[in-house]
Amino acid sequence: MSDEQSRTASVAYWGSLAAAAAALFGVLGIQLGLLQPLGGFYLFALGTLVGGVFALVMGLAALWTTRSQGPEQGRRPGRKRAWVATATGLVLTAVLLQSALPGSEYPPINDITTDLDDPPEFASSREVGAYAAFDMGYPADFVAVVREGYPDLATLELNLNPNSAYAESLGAARSLGWEITYQDASKGRFDASQTSAIFRFVDDIAVRVRARDSGSEVDIRSRSRVGRGDLGANAARIRRFAEALMDR
Repeated sequence: MSDEQSRTASVAYWGSLAAAAAALFGVLGIQLGLLQPLGGFYLFALGTLVGGVFALVMGLAALWTTRSQGPEQGRRPGRKRAWVATATGLVLTAVLLQSALPGSEYPPINDITTDLDDPPEFASSREVGAYAAFDMGYPADFVAVVREGYPDLATLELNLNPNSAYAESLGAARSLGWEITYQDASKGRFDASQTSAIFRFVDDIAVRVRARDSGSEVDIRSRSRVGRGDLGANAARIRRFAEALMDR
């Protein structure tokens, strides 16, 4: 095997292992508390996107340069390393596509509500300290995007008095595993949060119950603390809440 073949195969091999290690450590680092969610996510993205493409391209190049290797002793390591790099690159690229493609159809926004004219407000930072680091106001430029992108989301109407509707809404939130972070039954409001399983991203939820002529109306708002886009996660959360509430 020539020096060029050896270098190409070695670069592809070690590069693929480094990419896989970066992606894996990005996830494990978050789970073990060694990395902040956003930092771990960026490391995962670096490993799967940059590292995965690099490993795949270099692996294919190494397969090409080692194509004439025979089975003789001493010629196998380069070919094997080329296959390892190519396979690792394919796996990392597949993981990236599996993670990103399902949400690519959604608009790049991260704050969704059922009432765009009067979005539910979150509690103050004095009541929920985690809010202090964020602007909890509703972005005006999201209104038209939500109206066009999520036309199915609307205020929920219940044939219950406000107190009963509030209790049922609170029960629906708890049934979904949300952590209740603030409650004010007298105002018909409560806040909650939900943490994603893999990257530990925290999303905040505000629920508001108000009286209407024949019962009550319930509005919900769900927003991501970090990132511009949410891959449709907040709208999906609102739909799950609506289903859970209507099924009670």
